[in-house]
Parts: sequence; structure tokens; C-alpha cells
Amino acid sequence: MESLIKRNKMLIAHTDTKMVRSIMNEINWNNRLISIRGARGIGKTTLMLQYLKINGIDYKQSLYVSLDGGYFTQHSLIEFAEVFYALGGKHLFLDEVHKYPTWSREVKEIYDNYPDLKLVLSGSSVLNILNADADLSRRCVPYEMQGLSFREYLWLVRNIRIEPVSLADLLTHGDEFCDMVNEKCRPLEYFKDYLDNGYYPFVLEGKRDYQTRLQSVIDFILEVELPMHCGVEVGNVRKVKSLLTILASNVPMQVDISKLSASIGVSRQTVLSYLQAMNRARLINLLYSDESSIKKMQKPDKIYLENTNIGEVVSLNTPNAGTWRETFFVNQLMYGHRVEYSRKGDFTIDGKYVIEIGGKSKQGRQIANVENGFIAADDIEYAFGNKIPLYAFGFLY
Repeated sequence: MESLIKRNKMLIAHTDTKMVRSIMNEINWNNRLISIRGARGIGKTTLMLQYLKINGIDYKQSLYVSLDGGYFTQHSLIEFAEVFYALGGKHLFLDEVHKYPTWSREVKEIYDNYPDLKLVLSGSSVLNILNADADLSRRCVPYEMQGLSFREYLWLVRNIRIEPVSLADLLTHGDEFCDMVNEKCRPLEYFKDYLDNGYYPFVLEGKRDYQTRLQSVIDFILEVELPMHCGVEVGNVRKVKSLLTILASNVPMQVDISKLSASIGVSRQTVLSYLQAMNRARLINLLYSDESSIKKMQKPDKIYLENTNIGEVVSLNTPNAGTWRETFFVNQLMYGHRVEYSRKGDFTIDGKYVIEIGGKSKQGRQIANVENGFIAADDIEYAFGNKIPLYAFGFLY
């Protein structure tokens, strides 16, 4: 226990709290059991350490540990929790839970045995926390953490701080919001850089190795996490990699499962399972039509990469502007809103707004007679009427 407390002190002492992600205020930290899922390198560990540092630390009451550490090769999680609780522990932060084989059963036992002990878990996006070996669905409050928004990138990397805006306010008062943004910076000056190398927090460690690090993250997901947690056979990892490359070089695409099946040499059903696995792993986003939810049991209507940075690493082609515009838009709205493929514009948001994506000359003929129809236009700085700058959708969180 002493070694864990010593490491905890060192980690918190070296944790920077100048910029705190917006999800910090969205989480109800008073819940007894919280899970935070997210892709590798997205900032889950930093978030937990920042919470401890900001709220003051009594190491006997609040403790952060990573379950992939050597301590847990010699001690069980239940044994550790029992000792921590006996010493007056009240708040336990468990990182990398997916690397501890029996985590779900032991977390359930800890939850049931120590009713005044609060637990925060973090793990990979592919981890099915609520449907693991032990049923935690009635106990756990889940949160999903994504990469940096354009707003957070400006704050973290460029030291330009702007408060987030709600989607409703952006669409109804976009001119006022964009005026304010342009008073503080020239957003288009930084937007391309964000699309290339700005989504993952390790951008702070330098652009030079950014794409190499991102490639390592992608390889780890494909080679380790998908076989371990999503049932992908190790012998088929190369086929999953091939599928991701095909998607990256062709997205956004309306889906022909039979063609994808033939391309990588697996069955139609296997392709569908691979797509769902990569969606869970936050490598791609699957979009369905707003016409019928029954389709969600079948093939998606359109596929996008999860973010534009992945495309810079994986795609065999130089992506066109239209691809990156739509990928960015879906990425920035996917977590906080319901995004569906639309046949009227490009997307329907929350079943209410219809959005068409394009360049600065986009006229929006498809949504001319659509109520709550808007254009998200690239390469413009200011909003006018129903035309909102594309970059502004990067300020929603």
C-alpha cells in the first residue's frame, strides 16, 4: 500500500491543471460507481488525476491506482480495497480496469460490501462495462470520453480560451458567437492543423512524433484490444486492418457489405461484426438513416472515420475536403447528440435539425424548404442567416 501511495503522490504532483477537459463538469463524481470509457491516449488518466489534484488530496481517503501495475500481479483487487477501506478510504480511482482479468466480479463485490466507498473506473472504449461477467448495469453510471474538440485544442495548444456553446444557441445566435470567436482569434488559421494533428491530447508532446504515436494506438486497438474484448480472431487481424484501410480510403461511403466482404475475404456477417467492433473501439462512426430504427440491427447507411487524424495515418489517398468536413462534423456532434444520415440534407441532428455540409459557396438547395435546415460551411469566418461556419461546431464541448 505504501508503494501505491508514493506513486500516487508523484503522479498527482506532476499533473498539470491549467487546462481541464469539459467532461470534468459533466461527470457527477458523487455517484457511488462511475465508469469512464475512451480510446487509448484520449486523456482518461489525466482527468482522474486532475480531479484529485483540484479537489485536494487526503491519500488515506482518496487514491488513484492503475490495475496494470505490478502490485496487482501479487494482490487481488478485493484484498487491496479491504485494506484501503480499513485505513479510512472513501474514494478509489481504478485505471485500466480492462487489464485486470476479474475486474467486474471484484468491483461488484467491493460495491456490495462497502456501501460508503465510491469507485471510479476507467477503461478502453471496447470494454463492455455494463454487460461484463458481473451485472453492473444497475450500479454503474457510464461516461464516454472523446478526444479534443476544436475549442479544447485552441485552449490546450494555442492558449486561446473560449467557453463552449450549445447547439441550439449556435444555430439561433451563430452570428453573435462567431463574432466573439473572431475577436479572440482567427479560427481558420488553426483549423487545418487541428484536423491533421489535433484530436489526441498527446499533441502536447510535439507534432514530430504525433502520427507515429497515433499509428501505435491504432495498432494496439487492432492487434490487442479487438481480439481480447471483441471476439476478433487473432488470425484475422490483418483482414480487419485491411478493412480499416479500405474504409479510410473511401469514406464517407454508402455501404455495400457484399463488396467489402469480397475485398477482405470474409463472410457478410463477419464484416458486420468487424464494423461494430471498430465502432466500439472509436476507430469509425456508423451512421444510420433517420427513416427506420430497425435498420440499426442490420447494416449502417454510411461509415465515417471516427476523426480526421486517423485518416491522416491510415488512408492510402489524399482525402478530399468534403470527406474531412463531414468526418469532422460527425465527430464533434456524435457524443452529445443523436446524429443520423439524412436524405434531405447530409445529417439530421436530434431528430430536429437538418444540416448540409459544404464549402463557402454552398447554397443549400437540398434544404431550401426544410424547417430547421442549416448549412455548415467551411472556409468562412462569420455566420450569416442559416449558414454557420463549420469550425463553430467544434465549440460544442
